[in-house]
Order: sequence, then structure tokens, then C-alpha cells
Amino acid sequence: MLKLLTTSLFCLLIFKSALSQQAIVLKGSVKDLDNLPLPGATITAEGTNYSTTADRDGQYQLKVKPGNYTLHFSFIGFNSTVKNISTSSSNLSELNVRMQPSLSSLQQVEVMGRKEQSYKTTRSFIGKAETDIKDIPQSVSYASKEFIADRGLMRVGDIVRNLSGVTQASFYDDLTIRGFRVNGQTNTQLINGLRTSTGFWKQPLANYLERVEVLKGPSSALFGNASPGGVVNRVTKKPLDETRRSVNFSLGSFNTFRGLADFTGPASKDSSLLYRLNLGYENAGSFRDLMFDKNIVIAPSLTFLPTDKTSINFDLVYNDSKSRLDRGQTLFGSSELNSTPQSLSLNTANDYMNELTYNVTISINHKITDILSLNAAYIKTGYEEDLYEHRTSGTYGVDKNGVIMENMAGMMIISRKRKRYIDNMSGYLNYKPKTGTIKHNIVVGYDFGSEKLPVGSSQMTAGGYLNKTRDSVITRYVAKDSLKYARDKNGAPIPNVPHFNLSDPLGSQKMIDDSKSVFTKGDVAPTYYYLNAGYVQNQFTIGKLQALLGIRYEYYTDFANYKLTNEKKTHSEAWLPRLGLVYSITPNINLYGSYVEGYNPQTAATIANPEAGGPFDPLKSNMKELGAKTSWFRDLLTLTVAAYEIRQTGALYNITGSNELRQIGDEKSKGIEIDVIGRILPNWSVMGSYSYNEAIIVESSNPGEIGLQKPNAPKNTANFWSKYNFTSGLLKGFGIGAGFNYVDKRNLNYDSSLSPENQLTIPQFTLFNAAAYYNVGKLQLQLNASNIGNKKHWVGGYDYFRIFPGTPESYLFSIGYSF
Repeated sequence: MLKLLTTSLFCLLIFKSALSQQAIVLKGSVKDLDNLPLPGATITAEGTNYSTTADRDGQYQLKVKPGNYTLHFSFIGFNSTVKNISTSSSNLSELNVRMQPSLSSLQQVEVMGRKEQSYKTTRSFIGKAETDIKDIPQSVSYASKEFIADRGLMRVGDIVRNLSGVTQASFYDDLTIRGFRVNGQTNTQLINGLRTSTGFWKQPLANYLERVEVLKGPSSALFGNASPGGVVNRVTKKPLDETRRSVNFSLGSFNTFRGLADFTGPASKDSSLLYRLNLGYENAGSFRDLMFDKNIVIAPSLTFLPTDKTSINFDLVYNDSKSRLDRGQTLFGSSELNSTPQSLSLNTANDYMNELTYNVTISINHKITDILSLNAAYIKTGYEEDLYEHRTSGTYGVDKNGVIMENMAGMMIISRKRKRYIDNMSGYLNYKPKTGTIKHNIVVGYDFGSEKLPVGSSQMTAGGYLNKTRDSVITRYVAKDSLKYARDKNGAPIPNVPHFNLSDPLGSQKMIDDSKSVFTKGDVAPTYYYLNAGYVQNQFTIGKLQALLGIRYEYYTDFANYKLTNEKKTHSEAWLPRLGLVYSITPNINLYGSYVEGYNPQTAATIANPEAGGPFDPLKSNMKELGAKTSWFRDLLTLTVAAYEIRQTGALYNITGSNELRQIGDEKSKGIEIDVIGRILPNWSVMGSYSYNEAIIVESSNPGEIGLQKPNAPKNTANFWSKYNFTSGLLKGFGIGAGFNYVDKRNLNYDSSLSPENQLTIPQFTLFNAAAYYNVGKLQLQLNASNIGNKKHWVGGYDYFRIFPGTPESYLFSIGYSF
């Protein structure tokens, strides 16, 4: 009996103890001062893993164990609210909160990090001063770090192809926007609104980016010479005034391993010094033969806030990349896409490409008065390239009679070392006075930019056919002069670099003894240019109407024959207007219209392609655009619609089978775009786009290409992605995502030897993607699946020697931890 009583008492104590640890539910609502709900507001218990979000009606439920807690309520545009509570298992607590809108003045530049944690970004600094995106009279598409992370993306090319009107043109940092080519080789790329360039050949990791923005249309009035299609702005992660730390490790298809880290917070007790450090490491193979990527990214950032009126930023992005240069898939002479496997590359095992890139930025923002501020920034870009490659020469081998052998690709070797340095300084005053009922936002500024390819860059090239004595090279084989060439036992000319046998790729991809090849010095001449520019812009508001008037004067100086005895300065100049109107029909619907002009010199310095040829006339362009920007679900979701027409003269296209460029006359691009981004529910995020683009060649020296759709410019593209998080029930902590990418068929570079109907094209494709997520406390597990169903496709191309296949079905598993 005593034993039974003791056992019963012990069970009772266990039951009571378990009951005391039973989780209770804290309920309530989060609303503003007008008693309107704040859907998506976050509620977290300090020092714990307990967190939740408010639903569409502002209601929330938070499960906690009995105890004392400090709860933090936060919502975009509102001051954070802190509540100290005490709970017990004997009652059901309820806590209703009213949040006050933030009255703090807006930043003038992007100083501190973005705290929003959604696909939607409200404001942008791409127009120099901070502006609500709906008030910019041009289309702006973007992808936030949250979308990038959910999709498991790590290359800017993969990121921006989810935006309307943007597609890849190759494996490189090489895009098509609204039918016009935009690439990292021309220094019209932006980092934090400052002009720079990338290495072009390889795209670095994107783990240090807060978001990627695309300002559509000519942007020369803001940033100087740029593509008429648009400009890509990479916004780096900035320090936060709260501590956040995370690490992430990924394993995936093609032997991919990736490790990332992101640390931020105050570096001083008074939070006057903030820091952020992003680290990235990648070791990945490829579905392409012999290809690999080894990348290290180090990206520290510091923000110093000596007073409440002054801020100073320092940013560094350092990328060390080791890989091979992938020139794409080469086809048999029939130009049939399936004539060779998509995995085929013409490299050998002794090829390599080592690149080192750094971007160092220093910026300062000083608030002189409540309506006047000074902003200044400087960026230094350095690039080093050490390249050794076997690649197609853009020809096929021939037999002794000069007959083309379609399975034998002509080859060449390039050994190159070069450096590039780019400087950009931007300073401007931002003045916001009122004259009566008119509000002004005036920007007056000065830009200086330069790029230098210094002395010391050099290139060695081997190609063509050996002469009879094998001590020099003849570029092409002419059968009637066969006695001038070294010949094999069958009488065929001996190539300087062995042909690549497309019928036996394994034999041609082995290491080759290049000591037997005859090398000649290539031309990587030093180049230098600089520009000075001044601009003034005023966006003034009268009631519901905003009008933007801007003008930029640019004076461009290029050194012809730089560092030679016949060195000569050449100059060009341009006046570039920018006009825009925005009318607010309702607080959540803005209509806009704009007219902008573009200008871009095309000299050896700006093209940065040692085999481009030239000289070329400058690009000139203009754009007219009309559109609407709207917001829904209490500004959680935005929808943008745009219609445009762009005209350009002076475009450059690759010559078939060559790195040389040719210039054509007028081009015209017109179309419509639709972008939707944000949340339908607090736990349901979406991002989608559609674009129709008719981009045609109006004038050219090749009559056959007039009226054709421009190279790598699809008429239709569509993208969609949706993510849903389960916040209650058995599936709480789980999330799912799904979407697709559609790209219409595309023409490649026009080949004058073929009729218009026989031009090489790449077919349309639709890729399906999905993801699954599981969050438990501070740990997240994520699985991304891309190209489900293994759709065979090509992302771009130049000609039948350089086609760029798309990645087959692939998977990436990631594990992340925040602390």
C-alpha cells in the first residue's frame, strides 16, 4: 500500500511539473494610432526563439512558457514598441499594442542597412537622393536579399532574369535589358549608385548584396554614359544598429560547396560605430566539361555616426576567383543546336583563369540644415586578369583541297595578363525648400570618372597554320598556295594549334604540349579616359502632381594612342535632359510619364575589348515611357505597369566567329512590362513579372537584318515565384516555394552568309523551380530544386561557335543558423 501511495505521489508531482511547463498562448492585436491593423508586424521575445507575425487583421498568437519576457513589436515605418510582461499557466494573457509612425527624418544616402525583411523595398537611392520608388518617373525593378536567399541564387545574372525585360545573353556578366545589351565590361555598372565595372567573364558571389536594382531606360542624365536599356545597380549590405549574426552552408549538384557568413551590429557602446562583415567561399564544379569555380569574397563595411547630422561609410568588396573561361558550346558546321552535347567545351586541362577584383568605397553625408545636406562618395575599382585558354578560332579546319571539315573546330591559344583601374567621385547638394505650396527636392552635383588600362598589359596568341619551315604562321589556308604550308602525310595543312575533334572531344580535351605552337604578340594597348560632368535636377510637388526637370552636361576626354609618341587627346560632350511627371490619383495609385536621353562614347577604353576593332561613333539614344505604380494590402504588395519606346543609333555587334565588333545604324525597341512584388498575406510572399518587347534593327549595312528582332532579345518573358510559410498547426515552421521562368525564342548575331529565315536561333523555354524550408528556433533547413523536369535550353549565344547552354535539373541543400 505504501509503495502504491509513493508511486502515485511521484506521478502526481511529475504531472504537476509538466503542467507548470505547459506552453500558454499570448494573444492580442497590433494596430496604428487610427486603429487600423498592421499585418505582418513582428513580435519577438527578447533572448528567446519565440516569435510570430500579425495576420491580415493585425491579430497575433505567441506561444511561450510561463515567465517574464520583454516583447518587441516592429513594423516598417513605425517606431518599435517594447512591452515587459509576466505570464503564468493559470491565465490566458492578452496584449493589444498601438504603434506610432516613425517621425525620424529620411536618410539622404544609403547609410544604414535595410531592416525590411521581405521581397518588397519601399525606397531607393538610385535617383541620387532617397525617393519612394512609386515617385520615380521611370520603371525600377529589383530583387531583395530575401528573394535571393529564398531562391538560393548566387549570381547577378540568375537574379535579374526574374525581373521584367531582363534576360541573360551569355554565361558572363552580359545581359539584355529591353532589347539592348548591358554588360560588366563597359563601365556603366553601378555599386551603390557609383560607376564601376566587373571582370565580365565571371560573375562573383552575390552574398554581400542587399538588393539588385535595374533602372530601366537611358540613365545618362544621372550616371553618365550608359546603355539605353537600363543600368544595373548592386546595393551592398550596410551595418545595422542591432546585432545579427548568421552562417550558412550549402551542398548541391555538380559538386557544389558553399559557405557564407554575415555579421553586423554596433562596434561601440554608444552605437556611433557600426560594422558589417560578409564572407563567402565557393568550390563548385559544373555540368560543363572541365569547368569549375573557386571564389573567396570578403566584404567588410563600417558606418561612423559622430553626430546625428553626420555619417561616414567605408565599404570593401574583395573577390578572388580561380576558374576556367567558358566560351560556350561549339556546334558542327550544320549549325544544328543538338549536333554536339551541351556539356561540350573546347578547353584543355592546362587552361586557367585567375581574377582578382576589389571595390573600395568611402562616402560621407552631412546634414547642414533641416532642408540642406551634402553628400560625397568615392569608389576605386581594381581588376587583375591572368588568363590562359584554348578556344575556338571561329573557323573550321580544312583538308588539302581547302574543303571545310565540319567536325574539326579551328583552335587558338590566348595567354593574357592585364589590369584595369576605375575611379568615380560623386558629390552633390540635396536641397528641400518650400515656396508657398510647392515642395522642392533639388539635387545639384558634380561627377568625375576615369578608367585606365596601364602599361604592362600584354597578350600572346597562337593560331592559324604553320608555314613550310614551321617558324611562322599563315592565318588561313589557301589551296592554290599549298606549297607555302607545312603539311601532314595526307597533304593537309598543319594547324599551329591542333584542331578540336568534335567527334572525339575526350581526345582533344587532354593536356596539350603548347611549346610546339608559334606565338605572336597580341595588342592590349594601354588606354585612359576621364570625364567631368555637372548636373541639376528638381522634383517639385504641387498637390498631387510631381514634376521632374533635370539636365546633365558631360565632357569626355579620351587619349588616343595612349603612352605612345603620337598620343593625342580627343574630346566629346553632350547635354542630357531628363523630364518626368508623377500624378497621385489616390494614395496608392501613381501615374507617371518620362522622357530621357542617353549618350555613350565607344572608344578602346570604354569597350575594354582588345580585339574589338574600331574606332566607333558614340551611342545616342532617347526613351519615352508611360506607366502606373500602385500598392495594395496596406502597402504590402506593389504592382507596376510600364509602356515605353527607345531609339538608339550606333550599336555594336559581334562579327560571326570573331571577337571583333561592327557598328550598325538605328534600332527601335518598344514594349510593355508588368512587375508585382510583396506580400498577399503576412506569411505569403510573391514576385512576378511579364514583358513584351519588340526590338528591331531599323538601319544597317546588312540589308537582310533590317526588321529582324535584335540578337538575344526575346519578345516575351514571364517569371513568377511564390513562397508560403505555415505559422500554426502541425506544419508550423515549414514553408514551400514554387515558380517558373519563361523566355521566348531568340535570334543570335546576324550571319550575312545565311538568309534571314535560316539565321541561328535558340528556342523558347519554361523552367519550373521549387523550394522547401523548415525553421526550428534559429536553425533553418532549405532545399532548392531548379529546372525541375530537366528542360534542355540555352540562356544566350553569339554565333554557332559560342552558344551558352542552360543548367540542367539541379538541387541545393542549405543549412543556416542565426545567433
